[in-house]
Amino acid sequence: MFPYRQIATPAISRRQMLVRSALGFGAVAATALLAQDGIGADRDETPPAAAPVADGVSSSGQRDAWAPRQPHFAPRAKSVIFLYMDGGPSQVDTFDPKPRLTRENGKPFAMKKEPTQFNNNGNALGSFWKFQQHGQSGIPVSSLFPFVAKHVDRLAVIRSMTSKFSEHTSANYFLHTGNGQAGRPSMGAWTGYGLGSENRNLPGFVVLNGGLIPPGGLDNFSSGFLPASYQGSLFRPDDPPLANVKRHELTAVMQQNKLALMKRLDAGLAERACHDDQIETAISNYELAYRMQAAVPELTDLSGETQQIKALYGLDSSYQPTAIFGRQCLLARRMVERGVRFIELTCPSVGVDRWDQHTDLESGHEKNAKAVDQPIGALLGDLAQRGLLDQTLVVWGGEFGRTPFAQGSHGRDHNPFAFSIWLAGGGVKGGTIHGETDEYGYKVVADKCEIHDLHATMLHLLGIDHKRSTFRFGGRDMRLTDVHGELIKPILA
Repeated sequence: MFPYRQIATPAISRRQMLVRSALGFGAVAATALLAQDGIGADRDETPPAAAPVADGVSSSGQRDAWAPRQPHFAPRAKSVIFLYMDGGPSQVDTFDPKPRLTRENGKPFAMKKEPTQFNNNGNALGSFWKFQQHGQSGIPVSSLFPFVAKHVDRLAVIRSMTSKFSEHTSANYFLHTGNGQAGRPSMGAWTGYGLGSENRNLPGFVVLNGGLIPPGGLDNFSSGFLPASYQGSLFRPDDPPLANVKRHELTAVMQQNKLALMKRLDAGLAERACHDDQIETAISNYELAYRMQAAVPELTDLSGETQQIKALYGLDSSYQPTAIFGRQCLLARRMVERGVRFIELTCPSVGVDRWDQHTDLESGHEKNAKAVDQPIGALLGDLAQRGLLDQTLVVWGGEFGRTPFAQGSHGRDHNPFAFSIWLAGGGVKGGTIHGETDEYGYKVVADKCEIHDLHATMLHLLGIDHKRSTFRFGGRDMRLTDVHGELIKPILA
Protein backbone atom coordinates (compact mmCIF):
# COMPACT_ATOMS: atom_id res chain seq x y z
CA MET A 1 0.00 0.00 0.00
CA PHE A 2 1.23 3.44 -0.85
CA PRO A 3 0.96 6.06 1.88
CA TYR A 4 -1.84 8.53 1.42
CA ARG A 5 -0.75 11.85 -0.06
CA GLN A 6 -2.90 14.88 -0.58
CA ILE A 7 -2.61 16.08 -4.21
CA ALA A 8 -2.80 19.83 -4.39
CA THR A 9 -3.82 21.68 -7.54
CA PRO A 10 -0.69 23.57 -8.66
CA ALA A 11 -0.95 27.31 -8.99
CA ILE A 12 -0.55 28.64 -12.52
CA SER A 13 2.58 30.57 -13.35
CA ARG A 14 2.64 34.24 -14.26
CA ARG A 15 3.40 33.28 -17.87
CA GLN A 16 0.37 30.96 -18.02
CA MET A 17 -1.84 33.63 -16.46
CA LEU A 18 -0.78 36.17 -19.08
CA VAL A 19 -1.37 33.70 -21.93
CA ARG A 20 -4.85 32.83 -20.69
CA SER A 21 -5.77 36.45 -20.02
CA ALA A 22 -4.35 38.04 -23.16
CA LEU A 23 -7.63 38.34 -24.97
CA GLY A 24 -9.27 39.69 -21.84
CA PHE A 25 -6.89 42.67 -21.72
CA GLY A 26 -7.88 43.52 -25.27
CA ALA A 27 -11.54 43.26 -24.37
CA VAL A 28 -11.09 45.69 -21.48
CA ALA A 29 -9.49 48.23 -23.79
CA ALA A 30 -12.09 47.62 -26.48
CA THR A 31 -14.93 48.23 -24.01
CA ALA A 32 -13.69 51.74 -23.29
CA LEU A 33 -13.10 52.50 -26.97
CA LEU A 34 -16.46 51.22 -28.12
CA ALA A 35 -18.19 53.32 -25.48
CA GLN A 36 -16.97 56.46 -27.16
CA ASP A 37 -19.44 58.20 -29.42
CA GLY A 38 -19.34 56.80 -32.93
CA ILE A 39 -16.61 54.20 -32.32
CA GLY A 40 -17.53 50.66 -33.26
CA ALA A 41 -20.73 51.63 -35.04
CA ASP A 42 -21.02 50.90 -38.73
CA ARG A 43 -21.84 54.12 -40.53
CA ASP A 44 -23.45 52.27 -43.46
CA GLU A 45 -26.99 51.01 -43.28
CA THR A 46 -25.64 47.45 -43.46
CA PRO A 47 -22.32 46.28 -42.01
CA PRO A 48 -19.45 45.25 -44.31
CA ALA A 49 -20.05 41.67 -45.37
CA ALA A 50 -16.41 40.73 -45.24
CA ALA A 51 -14.63 42.85 -42.69
CA PRO A 52 -11.58 41.22 -41.04
CA VAL A 53 -13.81 40.21 -38.10
CA ALA A 54 -16.52 38.67 -40.28
CA ASP A 55 -16.16 35.13 -38.93
CA GLY A 56 -19.74 35.27 -37.70
CA VAL A 57 -21.21 34.28 -34.36
CA SER A 58 -23.90 31.67 -34.06
CA SER A 59 -26.92 31.98 -31.81
CA SER A 60 -25.06 29.93 -29.19
CA GLY A 61 -22.30 32.51 -29.05
CA GLN A 62 -19.71 30.27 -30.74
CA ARG A 63 -17.70 31.39 -33.74
CA ASP A 64 -19.35 30.16 -36.93
CA ALA A 65 -17.45 30.71 -40.16
CA TRP A 66 -20.49 29.99 -42.33
CA ALA A 67 -23.07 32.00 -40.39
CA PRO A 68 -25.08 34.10 -42.90
CA ARG A 69 -23.88 37.68 -43.15
CA GLN A 70 -25.41 40.78 -44.65
CA PRO A 71 -24.09 41.82 -48.09
CA HIS A 72 -22.85 45.34 -48.74
CA PHE A 73 -25.93 46.05 -50.87
CA ALA A 74 -28.93 44.22 -52.26
CA PRO A 75 -27.66 41.17 -54.18
CA ARG A 76 -28.96 39.99 -57.53
CA ALA A 77 -27.68 36.44 -56.98
CA LYS A 78 -27.48 34.21 -53.92
CA SER A 79 -25.35 31.42 -55.37
CA VAL A 80 -22.76 30.83 -58.09
CA ILE A 81 -22.34 27.82 -60.35
CA PHE A 82 -18.97 27.97 -62.10
CA LEU A 83 -18.77 25.64 -65.11
CA TYR A 84 -15.00 25.36 -65.42
CA MET A 85 -13.87 24.31 -68.90
CA ASP A 86 -10.42 23.05 -68.02
CA GLY A 87 -7.72 23.50 -70.67
CA GLY A 88 -8.97 26.50 -72.62
CA PRO A 89 -11.74 26.16 -75.23
CA SER A 90 -11.12 27.85 -78.56
CA GLN A 91 -13.02 31.12 -78.81
CA VAL A 92 -13.12 31.03 -82.63
CA ASP A 93 -14.74 27.58 -82.50
CA THR A 94 -17.35 28.32 -79.83
CA PHE A 95 -18.74 31.86 -79.37
CA ASP A 96 -16.64 34.21 -81.55
CA PRO A 97 -17.05 33.38 -85.26
CA LYS A 98 -14.44 34.76 -87.69
CA PRO A 99 -15.45 34.50 -91.37
CA ARG A 100 -12.12 35.92 -92.56
CA LEU A 101 -10.23 33.24 -90.67
CA THR A 102 -12.37 30.62 -92.34
CA ARG A 103 -11.79 32.15 -95.79
CA GLU A 104 -8.03 32.19 -95.24
CA ASN A 105 -7.85 28.68 -93.82
CA GLY A 106 -4.50 27.13 -94.71
CA LYS A 107 -2.90 30.41 -95.81
CA PRO A 108 -0.01 32.12 -93.99
CA PHE A 109 -1.30 33.92 -90.92
CA ALA A 110 -1.49 37.65 -91.71
CA MET A 111 -0.80 39.04 -88.21
CA LYS A 112 2.40 39.05 -86.19
CA LYS A 113 2.50 35.98 -83.95
CA GLU A 114 3.36 36.36 -80.31
CA PRO A 115 5.53 33.70 -78.63
CA THR A 116 3.40 30.70 -77.71
CA GLN A 117 3.74 27.78 -75.33
CA PHE A 118 5.33 25.43 -77.85
CA ASN A 119 5.98 27.63 -80.93
CA ASN A 120 5.21 24.89 -83.44
CA ASN A 121 3.04 27.38 -85.31
CA GLY A 122 1.47 26.87 -88.70
CA ASN A 123 -0.93 28.68 -91.02
CA ALA A 124 -4.34 30.21 -90.36
CA LEU A 125 -6.78 27.57 -89.14
CA GLY A 126 -10.46 28.20 -89.77
CA SER A 127 -13.13 26.74 -87.57
CA PHE A 128 -14.22 23.16 -88.13
CA TRP A 129 -17.80 24.07 -87.19
CA LYS A 130 -20.57 26.22 -88.59
CA PHE A 131 -22.01 29.14 -86.65
CA GLN A 132 -25.70 30.00 -86.62
CA GLN A 133 -27.62 32.84 -85.02
CA HIS A 134 -30.08 31.85 -82.30
CA GLY A 135 -32.88 33.38 -80.26
CA GLN A 136 -34.31 36.85 -80.49
CA SER A 137 -30.85 38.30 -79.80
CA GLY A 138 -29.37 36.55 -82.81
CA ILE A 139 -26.15 35.67 -80.99
CA PRO A 140 -24.12 33.25 -83.11
CA VAL A 141 -23.16 29.94 -81.48
CA SER A 142 -21.05 27.14 -82.89
CA SER A 143 -22.72 23.87 -83.85
CA LEU A 144 -20.66 22.38 -81.01
CA PHE A 145 -23.36 23.62 -78.60
CA PRO A 146 -26.87 22.91 -79.92
CA PHE A 147 -28.35 22.64 -76.40
CA VAL A 148 -26.69 25.75 -74.98
CA ALA A 149 -27.72 27.65 -78.13
CA LYS A 150 -31.39 27.23 -77.13
CA HIS A 151 -30.74 29.47 -74.14
CA VAL A 152 -28.69 32.13 -75.89
CA ASP A 153 -31.11 34.89 -74.89
CA ARG A 154 -30.16 34.17 -71.28
CA LEU A 155 -26.42 34.53 -71.93
CA ALA A 156 -24.10 37.51 -71.71
CA VAL A 157 -21.17 36.50 -73.92
CA ILE A 158 -17.90 38.28 -73.20
CA ARG A 159 -15.62 37.97 -76.21
CA SER A 160 -12.85 40.20 -74.86
CA MET A 161 -11.57 38.32 -71.81
CA THR A 162 -7.79 38.23 -71.36
CA SER A 163 -5.31 36.56 -69.04
CA LYS A 164 -1.80 37.44 -67.88
CA PHE A 165 -0.55 33.88 -68.27
CA SER A 166 -0.24 31.41 -71.15
CA GLU A 167 0.70 28.36 -69.06
CA HIS A 168 -2.00 26.23 -67.47
CA THR A 169 -0.97 26.21 -63.82
CA SER A 170 -0.41 29.95 -63.46
CA ALA A 171 -3.46 30.74 -65.61
CA ASN A 172 -5.60 28.45 -63.45
CA TYR A 173 -4.42 30.12 -60.26
CA PHE A 174 -5.12 33.49 -61.84
CA LEU A 175 -8.62 32.48 -62.91
CA HIS A 176 -9.49 30.98 -59.54
CA THR A 177 -7.66 33.27 -57.11
CA GLY A 178 -6.73 36.47 -58.97
CA ASN A 179 -3.02 35.69 -58.63
CA GLY A 180 -0.72 33.57 -60.78
CA GLN A 181 0.93 31.82 -57.83
CA ALA A 182 -0.33 29.29 -55.33
CA GLY A 183 -1.36 30.38 -51.87
CA ARG A 184 -4.21 32.83 -52.45
CA PRO A 185 -7.86 32.13 -51.57
CA SER A 186 -10.12 30.93 -54.35
CA MET A 187 -13.08 33.04 -55.45
CA GLY A 188 -15.33 30.42 -53.85
CA ALA A 189 -13.54 30.94 -50.53
CA TRP A 190 -13.87 34.73 -50.83
CA THR A 191 -17.58 34.35 -51.53
CA GLY A 192 -18.07 32.28 -48.40
CA TYR A 193 -15.97 34.66 -46.33
CA GLY A 194 -18.10 37.57 -47.47
CA LEU A 195 -21.56 36.06 -47.18
CA GLY A 196 -21.43 32.87 -45.16
CA SER A 197 -23.91 30.17 -46.13
CA GLU A 198 -27.65 29.59 -46.01
CA ASN A 199 -27.22 25.92 -45.05
CA ARG A 200 -25.13 25.06 -42.00
CA ASN A 201 -25.32 21.32 -42.79
CA LEU A 202 -23.44 21.54 -46.09
CA PRO A 203 -20.17 23.24 -47.05
CA GLY A 204 -20.63 26.69 -48.49
CA PHE A 205 -18.04 26.06 -51.23
CA VAL A 206 -18.27 22.72 -53.07
CA VAL A 207 -16.20 21.45 -56.00
CA LEU A 208 -17.88 18.67 -57.97
CA ASN A 209 -14.97 16.67 -59.35
CA GLY A 210 -15.86 15.17 -62.70
CA GLY A 211 -12.57 13.27 -62.77
CA LEU A 212 -10.02 15.90 -63.83
CA ILE A 213 -8.33 18.08 -61.21
CA PRO A 214 -6.88 21.06 -63.13
CA PRO A 215 -3.16 21.82 -63.35
CA GLY A 216 -2.22 23.53 -60.11
CA GLY A 217 -4.17 20.94 -58.15
CA LEU A 218 -6.28 21.60 -55.08
CA ASP A 219 -4.65 25.00 -54.54
CA ASN A 220 -7.16 26.25 -57.11
CA PHE A 221 -9.87 25.66 -54.49
CA SER A 222 -7.85 26.71 -51.45
CA SER A 223 -8.81 29.06 -48.64
CA GLY A 224 -5.27 30.48 -48.76
CA PHE A 225 -4.75 32.85 -45.86
CA LEU A 226 -8.47 32.86 -45.00
CA PRO A 227 -9.65 30.47 -42.28
CA ALA A 228 -9.61 26.87 -43.48
CA SER A 229 -13.41 26.59 -43.17
CA TYR A 230 -13.69 28.45 -46.48
CA GLN A 231 -11.73 26.03 -48.64
CA GLY A 232 -13.57 24.06 -51.30
CA SER A 233 -14.95 20.66 -50.32
CA LEU A 234 -14.33 18.12 -53.06
CA PHE A 235 -17.32 15.92 -53.94
CA ARG A 236 -17.35 13.05 -56.39
CA PRO A 237 -20.44 12.88 -58.61
CA ASP A 238 -20.83 9.14 -57.89
CA ASP A 239 -21.72 7.24 -54.71
CA PRO A 240 -20.40 7.78 -52.11
CA PRO A 241 -19.61 11.42 -52.89
CA LEU A 242 -17.24 11.68 -49.91
CA ALA A 243 -15.03 9.29 -48.00
CA ASN A 244 -16.33 8.44 -44.50
CA VAL A 245 -19.64 10.18 -45.07
CA LYS A 246 -21.27 7.17 -43.40
CA ARG A 247 -20.43 6.47 -39.78
CA HIS A 248 -18.24 3.48 -38.88
CA GLU A 249 -19.73 3.05 -35.39
CA LEU A 250 -22.38 0.38 -34.93
CA THR A 251 -24.94 2.79 -33.49
CA ALA A 252 -25.65 6.48 -33.57
CA VAL A 253 -25.35 6.59 -29.76
CA MET A 254 -21.78 5.29 -29.91
CA GLN A 255 -20.85 7.97 -32.41
CA GLN A 256 -22.55 10.69 -30.37
CA ASN A 257 -20.65 9.61 -27.25
CA LYS A 258 -17.37 9.83 -29.14
CA LEU A 259 -18.27 13.26 -30.46
CA ALA A 260 -19.25 14.46 -26.98
CA LEU A 261 -15.87 13.39 -25.62
CA MET A 262 -14.06 15.01 -28.53
CA LYS A 263 -16.02 18.22 -27.97
CA ARG A 264 -14.94 18.37 -24.32
CA LEU A 265 -11.31 17.74 -25.27
CA ASP A 266 -11.47 20.36 -28.03
CA ALA A 267 -13.02 22.89 -25.67
CA GLY A 268 -10.19 22.39 -23.20
CA LEU A 269 -7.56 22.80 -25.92
CA ALA A 270 -9.25 25.90 -27.28
CA GLU A 271 -9.36 27.42 -23.79
CA ARG A 272 -5.67 26.76 -23.20
CA ALA A 273 -4.80 28.19 -26.60
CA CYS A 274 -6.90 31.32 -26.00
CA HIS A 275 -9.33 30.29 -28.74
CA ASP A 276 -6.77 30.25 -31.51
CA ASP A 277 -8.41 30.71 -34.94
CA GLN A 278 -6.87 27.54 -36.38
CA ILE A 279 -8.18 25.42 -33.52
CA GLU A 280 -11.60 27.06 -33.73
CA THR A 281 -11.67 26.35 -37.47
CA ALA A 282 -10.74 22.70 -36.95
CA ILE A 283 -13.50 22.30 -34.36
CA SER A 284 -15.98 23.96 -36.71
CA ASN A 285 -14.97 21.61 -39.55
CA TYR A 286 -15.41 18.53 -37.33
CA GLU A 287 -18.88 19.69 -36.37
CA LEU A 288 -19.80 20.35 -40.01
CA ALA A 289 -18.53 16.88 -40.99
CA TYR A 290 -20.90 15.33 -38.47
CA ARG A 291 -23.87 17.30 -39.78
CA MET A 292 -22.94 16.37 -43.35
CA GLN A 293 -23.45 12.69 -42.56
CA ALA A 294 -27.18 13.30 -42.69
CA ALA A 295 -27.29 16.11 -45.27
CA VAL A 296 -24.99 14.72 -47.97
CA PRO A 297 -26.74 11.36 -48.54
CA GLU A 298 -30.06 13.19 -48.87
CA LEU A 299 -28.48 15.71 -51.26
CA THR A 300 -26.95 13.10 -53.54
CA ASP A 301 -29.91 10.71 -53.54
CA LEU A 302 -31.49 11.31 -56.94
CA SER A 303 -34.25 8.73 -56.52
CA GLY A 304 -36.75 11.53 -55.97
CA GLU A 305 -35.97 13.13 -59.32
CA THR A 306 -38.26 12.19 -62.20
CA GLN A 307 -37.03 10.12 -65.12
CA GLN A 308 -37.83 13.10 -67.32
CA ILE A 309 -35.42 15.31 -65.37
CA LYS A 310 -32.70 12.65 -65.38
CA ALA A 311 -33.06 12.20 -69.13
CA LEU A 312 -33.05 15.98 -69.60
CA TYR A 313 -29.63 16.20 -67.94
CA GLY A 314 -28.32 13.21 -69.92
CA LEU A 315 -27.96 10.78 -67.05
CA ASP A 316 -29.14 8.00 -69.36
CA SER A 317 -26.69 8.95 -72.13
CA SER A 318 -24.69 6.16 -73.73
CA TYR A 319 -21.76 8.59 -73.78
CA GLN A 320 -20.44 8.22 -70.25
CA PRO A 321 -18.84 11.70 -69.96
CA THR A 322 -22.27 13.24 -70.65
CA ALA A 323 -23.84 11.13 -67.91
CA ILE A 324 -21.07 12.13 -65.47
CA PHE A 325 -21.34 15.85 -66.18
CA GLY A 326 -25.12 15.60 -66.23
CA ARG A 327 -25.10 14.24 -62.68
CA GLN A 328 -22.78 17.09 -61.67
CA CYS A 329 -25.16 19.68 -63.12
CA LEU A 330 -28.18 18.09 -61.46
CA LEU A 331 -26.35 18.02 -58.12
CA ALA A 332 -25.43 21.67 -58.62
CA ARG A 333 -29.11 22.55 -59.01
CA ARG A 334 -29.94 20.59 -55.86
CA MET A 335 -27.18 22.41 -53.98
CA VAL A 336 -28.53 25.78 -55.05
CA GLU A 337 -31.95 24.71 -53.77
CA ARG A 338 -30.34 23.90 -50.41
CA GLY A 339 -28.48 27.18 -50.08
CA VAL A 340 -24.91 26.19 -51.01
CA ARG A 341 -23.16 29.43 -51.87
CA PHE A 342 -20.54 28.51 -54.51
CA ILE A 343 -20.43 25.36 -56.65
CA GLU A 344 -17.68 24.63 -59.16
CA LEU A 345 -17.89 21.83 -61.71
CA THR A 346 -14.77 20.31 -63.27
CA CYS A 347 -14.69 18.41 -66.56
CA PRO A 348 -15.00 14.65 -66.96
CA SER A 349 -12.33 12.74 -68.85
CA VAL A 350 -13.19 12.22 -72.51
CA GLY A 351 -10.02 10.31 -73.43
CA VAL A 352 -8.13 13.40 -74.60
CA ASP A 353 -6.45 16.20 -72.70
CA ARG A 354 -9.40 18.30 -71.52
CA TRP A 355 -10.10 21.25 -73.86
CA ASP A 356 -6.35 21.53 -74.41
CA GLN A 357 -6.13 20.42 -78.03
CA HIS A 358 -2.62 21.07 -79.30
CA THR A 359 -3.35 18.47 -81.95
CA ASP A 360 -6.48 16.92 -83.46
CA LEU A 361 -8.63 19.84 -82.29
CA GLU A 362 -11.69 18.73 -84.24
CA SER A 363 -12.00 15.40 -82.44
CA GLY A 364 -10.99 16.76 -79.03
CA HIS A 365 -13.40 19.69 -78.99
CA GLU A 366 -16.21 17.48 -80.30
CA LYS A 367 -15.76 15.05 -77.40
CA ASN A 368 -15.54 17.78 -74.78
CA ALA A 369 -18.57 19.65 -76.09
CA LYS A 370 -20.62 16.46 -76.26
CA ALA A 371 -19.83 15.84 -72.60
CA VAL A 372 -21.05 19.23 -71.32
CA ASP A 373 -23.51 20.70 -73.82
CA GLN A 374 -26.69 18.76 -72.98
CA PRO A 375 -26.20 18.95 -69.19
CA ILE A 376 -25.53 22.71 -69.29
CA GLY A 377 -28.57 23.33 -71.46
CA ALA A 378 -30.65 21.26 -69.02
CA LEU A 379 -29.25 23.16 -66.04
CA LEU A 380 -30.13 26.56 -67.50
CA GLY A 381 -33.64 25.46 -68.43
CA ASP A 382 -34.28 23.66 -65.15
CA LEU A 383 -33.10 26.59 -63.03
CA ALA A 384 -35.30 28.95 -65.02
CA GLN A 385 -38.34 26.68 -64.80
CA ARG A 386 -37.99 26.46 -61.02
CA GLY A 387 -37.53 30.22 -60.60
CA LEU A 388 -33.92 29.75 -59.47
CA LEU A 389 -32.01 31.24 -62.39
CA ASP A 390 -32.78 34.81 -61.34
CA GLN A 391 -30.98 34.21 -58.06
CA THR A 392 -28.19 31.97 -59.40
CA LEU A 393 -25.18 33.27 -61.33
CA VAL A 394 -23.93 30.71 -63.86
CA VAL A 395 -20.44 31.28 -65.30
CA TRP A 396 -18.88 29.26 -68.16
CA GLY A 397 -15.23 29.53 -69.19
CA GLY A 398 -11.65 28.30 -69.14
CA GLU A 399 -8.31 29.79 -68.15
CA PHE A 400 -7.48 31.21 -71.62
CA GLY A 401 -8.32 30.73 -75.30
CA ARG A 402 -6.52 29.27 -78.27
CA THR A 403 -4.62 30.62 -81.25
CA PRO A 404 -6.40 31.26 -84.57
CA PHE A 405 -3.38 29.82 -86.35
CA ALA A 406 -2.52 26.15 -86.24
CA GLN A 407 -0.12 24.41 -83.97
CA GLY A 408 1.33 21.85 -86.32
CA SER A 409 -1.43 21.32 -88.85
CA HIS A 410 -4.65 20.67 -86.87
CA GLY A 411 -4.26 21.89 -83.31
CA ARG A 412 -4.20 25.26 -81.53
CA ASP A 413 -1.78 26.59 -78.91
CA HIS A 414 -2.67 28.66 -75.83
CA ASN A 415 -3.86 32.24 -76.37
CA PRO A 416 -4.16 34.58 -73.36
CA PHE A 417 -4.74 37.67 -75.54
CA ALA A 418 -8.44 37.04 -76.19
CA PHE A 419 -10.99 34.41 -75.27
CA SER A 420 -14.70 34.03 -74.66
CA ILE A 421 -16.68 33.30 -71.52
CA TRP A 422 -20.36 33.70 -70.75
CA LEU A 423 -22.53 34.45 -67.74
CA ALA A 424 -26.21 33.83 -67.18
CA GLY A 425 -28.76 34.25 -64.42
CA GLY A 426 -28.79 36.50 -61.37
CA GLY A 427 -28.43 40.11 -62.46
CA VAL A 428 -27.00 39.39 -65.92
CA LYS A 429 -28.40 41.03 -69.05
CA GLY A 430 -29.23 38.10 -71.31
CA GLY A 431 -28.87 38.19 -75.08
CA THR A 432 -25.79 40.40 -74.78
CA ILE A 433 -22.40 40.39 -76.52
CA HIS A 434 -19.64 42.39 -74.87
CA GLY A 435 -16.22 43.11 -76.32
CA GLU A 436 -14.69 42.53 -79.72
CA THR A 437 -11.65 40.79 -81.13
CA ASP A 438 -9.83 41.36 -84.44
CA GLU A 439 -10.86 39.66 -87.68
CA TYR A 440 -8.95 36.54 -86.70
CA GLY A 441 -10.04 36.35 -83.06
CA TYR A 442 -6.43 36.71 -81.93
CA LYS A 443 -6.43 39.88 -79.82
CA VAL A 444 -8.98 42.19 -78.18
CA VAL A 445 -9.72 45.40 -80.10
CA ALA A 446 -12.61 46.77 -77.99
CA ASP A 447 -13.77 46.61 -74.34
CA LYS A 448 -10.87 44.59 -73.01
CA CYS A 449 -11.70 42.63 -69.83
CA GLU A 450 -9.38 41.04 -67.29
CA ILE A 451 -9.93 38.25 -64.78
CA HIS A 452 -10.00 40.90 -62.02
CA ASP A 453 -12.97 42.51 -63.79
CA LEU A 454 -14.77 39.17 -63.92
CA HIS A 455 -14.20 38.65 -60.19
CA ALA A 456 -15.33 42.17 -59.33
CA THR A 457 -18.52 41.66 -61.37
CA MET A 458 -19.28 38.26 -59.83
CA LEU A 459 -18.89 39.65 -56.31
CA HIS A 460 -21.01 42.68 -57.23
CA LEU A 461 -23.87 40.47 -58.37
CA LEU A 462 -23.65 38.69 -55.00
CA GLY A 463 -23.97 42.03 -53.21
CA ILE A 464 -20.27 42.34 -52.32
CA ASP A 465 -18.15 45.41 -53.04
CA HIS A 466 -14.84 43.86 -54.11
CA LYS A 467 -12.91 46.86 -52.77
CA ARG A 468 -14.40 46.49 -49.28
CA SER A 469 -14.17 42.70 -49.03
CA THR A 470 -10.72 42.47 -47.40
CA PHE A 471 -8.70 40.32 -45.04
CA ARG A 472 -5.69 41.56 -43.11
CA PHE A 473 -2.66 39.44 -44.01
CA GLY A 474 1.04 40.11 -44.33
CA GLY A 475 0.65 43.64 -43.07
CA ARG A 476 -1.96 44.83 -45.56
CA ASP A 477 -5.60 44.39 -46.47
CA MET A 478 -5.82 41.67 -49.12
CA ARG A 479 -8.70 41.17 -51.53
CA LEU A 480 -9.64 38.86 -54.41
CA THR A 481 -9.06 41.60 -57.00
CA ASP A 482 -5.81 42.84 -55.38
CA VAL A 483 -5.61 46.52 -56.43
CA HIS A 484 -7.42 45.94 -59.74
CA GLY A 485 -10.86 45.18 -61.07
CA GLU A 486 -13.67 47.18 -62.64
CA LEU A 487 -17.30 46.16 -63.04
CA ILE A 488 -18.29 44.95 -66.49
CA LYS A 489 -21.34 47.21 -66.43
CA PRO A 490 -22.76 46.59 -69.94
CA ILE A 491 -23.65 43.00 -69.01
CA LEU A 492 -25.53 43.98 -65.85
CA ALA A 493 -29.30 43.99 -66.04
